[in-house]
Amino acid sequence: MNSLIDIQAQIQRLQKQADQIKAKEFEKTIHEIREKMLAFGITPKDLLMTKEGKRGPNSYKKQQERVNASQKKTTSRLVAAKYRGPDGQTWSGRGLTPRWLKALIAQGRKKEEFAITS
Repeated sequence: MNSLIDIQAQIQRLQKQADQIKAKEFEKTIHEIREKMLAFGITPKDLLMTKEGKRGPNSYKKQQERVNASQKKTTSRLVAAKYRGPDGQTWSGRGLTPRWLKALIAQGRKKEEFAITS
């Protein structure tokens, strides 16, 4: 059975081995990137350029924020209604409580009364 000290020593040996492999692969990766940059004529400034042609330290970050925002818009889905009001209004239970339900609750009714049961 391994003791804690043995396991910690093994972790240190493995971490050192991982660092060596990473350093070796790092140099190889940098070499490959440089070769491709030369082959395609890419400069460091090109790496910071956005679609609009603007350059700067935050341009890539801003471009990624726009991409993420557009992806959020396209991934939204309709959610099934969980509550139905007396006049046919529905609410999924997400977001702010709708006015019709707030008014009914203010009259002393319970939200659970309007729950849609399957």
